[in-house]
Amino acid sequence: MSKVLFICVHNSARSQMAEAFLNHYGQGRHVAESAGFEPTTINPAVVTVMAEKGIDISGNGTDSVFDFYKDGRLYSAVVTVCDEGDEAQCPVFPGVAFREHWPFPDPEGLKGTDEEMLAQLRDIRDAIEARVRAFVEVLDRQDAEA
Repeated sequence: MSKVLFICVHNSARSQMAEAFLNHYGQGRHVAESAGFEPTTINPAVVTVMAEKGIDISGNGTDSVFDFYKDGRLYSAVVTVCDEGDEAQCPVFPGVAFREHWPFPDPEGLKGTDEEMLAQLRDIRDAIEARVRAFVEVLDRQDAEA
């Protein structure tokens, strides 16, 4: 089983979606957690767009990546889903064999009417879902080869 950590700035949107999708598509073969550099609260619009996919994250909390690091948590993979400049803040987790950066737009920066912003957020959600589904296939292949 692979254990994956997804990281973004606030752990309020992108990393939460990635965690939820990996836990959904990983079906117990792979598990995910998520954390942020400056954790805040879950973005309510993210809860809404994830519910549209049948995934309930309304009870999720946000966590600090630095607390996870201090706890000595171990991961097979660490994936940052924040903007390019923010990715450099990520601590180096011991024993991580795989580290990747998947830059997705920050939902906090979306502009327009409520419906326009929801449409943009759905695009981000769908891009994260596609990336996670492909990643699960990679993890499955790695497990089969091990």
